Amino acid sequence: MTIEIVPLALARDIVESDDLASLITDVAPPLRDGDIIVVTHKAVSKSEGRIVDLGDVQPSARAIEVAADHSDPRLVEVILGESRRILRQRGPLLVVETNGGLVCANAGVDRSNAPREDAVVLLPLDPDGSAAQLRAALEARTGASVGVVVADTMGRAWREGIVGTAIGASGLETLRDLSGAVDAGGRRLQTTVVAIADELAAAADLAFGKLERVPFVLVRGYAAPGNGSAAQLIRHPDRDLFR
Repeated sequence: MTIEIVPLALARDIVESDDLASLITDVAPPLRDGDIIVVTHKAVSKSEGRIVDLGDVQPSARAIEVAADHSDPRLVEVILGESRRILRQRGPLLVVETNGGLVCANAGVDRSNAPREDAVVLLPLDPDGSAAQLRAALEARTGASVGVVVADTMGRAWREGIVGTAIGASGLETLRDLSGAVDAGGRRLQTTVVAIADELAAAADLAFGKLERVPFVLVRGYAAPGNGSAAQLIRHPDRDLFR
């Protein structure tokens, strides 16, 4: 099996109301059945207008209290608005449960690659829904049956560094349960569940880079038939050792 990971660069930044399907098909080779498009969450968020100018934000008393001397209370106000609750805090870092159920740093609110000075980019309101809409638009334009992953980078509780992570998905298997399968040594697997969508996001992140203008990646040659969601990747608090 050969898997191709193809960066799809743009010559400009993405702005609100951009047609992502059109931008992708303009720079991608002709799409085939089984192709998977991985898109940065910032590309989705910018096209959906998920940008906040901090100059327009009035921090609440709670935000000022949480910010203390460590961070911008306006930024904290935006983070609080995107969060169900704060799980941990260390200096300016807030680990939160977002309104969509993700556990991540600062609710995914980020200054990097924001379109304006003193602006921040938020996560999409419904990443699975965004993935489904983009998939439908791509399939309508190309006639190919494709999968879509919306990716962000996140840290992990027991490892250093950040990795690409799926926060939205459509048209592919997101979790592959191998429980009951027999390995090469004849042993039956008991609890092996593979996060296929996260592995695709991590592979694509090698091509996204952090400084390049590459908002889309084509993954070709990997079979992940199904129609799961990124919501399935979120571990329930009852089984989460860190909450």
